[in-house]
Amino acid sequence: MNMKKHVITLIAFVTLNLAFGQETITFPDQSSVITTGMPFMLIAPDARSASMGDMGVATSVDAYSQQWNPAKYVFSEAKSGISLSYTPYLSKLVNDISLGYITYFNRLNEYSAFSASFKYFSYGDILLTQSENDPGLNVKPNEFSADVAYTLRLDDQFSMAVAVRFMRSDLRIAQVEPNADAASTFGADITGYYQSEEEAYNDFNGRWRAGFAIQNLGPKFKYDDGGRENFQPTNLRLGAGFDFIFDEYSKLGVTAEVSKLLVPTPPKYGFVDTNGDGVQTDDDPSTLDVDEGEPTIITQGQDNDVSFLNGVFQSFGDAPGGFNEELREFTWALGAEYTYQENFALRAGYFNEAEDKGARKFFALGAGFKYTTINLDLSYLFSASKVQSPLENTLRFSLTFNFGDGEYNEY
Repeated sequence: MNMKKHVITLIAFVTLNLAFGQETITFPDQSSVITTGMPFMLIAPDARSASMGDMGVATSVDAYSQQWNPAKYVFSEAKSGISLSYTPYLSKLVNDISLGYITYFNRLNEYSAFSASFKYFSYGDILLTQSENDPGLNVKPNEFSADVAYTLRLDDQFSMAVAVRFMRSDLRIAQVEPNADAASTFGADITGYYQSEEEAYNDFNGRWRAGFAIQNLGPKFKYDDGGRENFQPTNLRLGAGFDFIFDEYSKLGVTAEVSKLLVPTPPKYGFVDTNGDGVQTDDDPSTLDVDEGEPTIITQGQDNDVSFLNGVFQSFGDAPGGFNEELREFTWALGAEYTYQENFALRAGYFNEAEDKGARKFFALGAGFKYTTINLDLSYLFSASKVQSPLENTLRFSLTFNFGDGEYNEY
């Protein structure tokens, strides 16, 4: 097995641990990082949203709104559209891990729309060997999701949408684990979008935008009958933005977004301080109430072995560090997009996550080009964190075909 395949195998098994929700030692002086199954659902699949800091719940409508907020589709000036997107993953190390995404939407009339998408995450080819002379076994772990959504316009400026989704994660390797099986589950999104009429200000016109989304709301899942149940990456997104309309040719849109996983935070446990340093290490086992046969004693936080619905409500108040830690579980992003004649766009964004909650921080740049009914979008990411992003220095592409462009006039 060559070096790249060693790296891939390591990555795959790390991903397995995350997807199966395995616990790591929780140290008393650190906050808990929330992990879920099928984390690929949270990856920004399109270049436009990626170039503005992985946001999309309150940006203006495009073909990729299915990922962020399908309620935006009834504000599309095009009758329908198809989009394709390709995202290389860990491209600095390998060339066969990637995320593919395809969407379709169709405005049924002035007040409703239908949309669908398919997302596929491939972990590439992994060669499993037992020894130097073993020819090995080639496996291809993967995950995918398929969803449909219906959007309804409730008044001239506000709409809502509901999406239902099937997700499947085929990460456990049957040739290694005989009882392994692909995990699957169903989820739903509930979203809303507001877009004001164009208003006149002193030196420019403007338009307000706002949106919300509760995503991947559904039951927990597991890989085998005796395995542990895993939470879906249930997520809350809130965003708002404003379009500075300078004239009929140029416009600047600025948007801010916050998001939070609606999944319980792992609690902190007591431990036996064998060396007396006050910090839990690998040699300091968690405290067990042996006499009573009780599980590990929780010293801070709440038990996270709850149903998915209880987990949604518990996630707002169960952080071991209290309210300050709850605030750190929110990520935030800022993005801007300048468009000229609707044919050219320049974009920039920043994404921030707390150091003790994942430490994702990055800047992003991008551009968009439109020719007749075809849109091409590009994005590029620069990591601003000590933790290197798997998408760092990666050029991402998205392609959109719009049909019936201009059939609806929303402005």
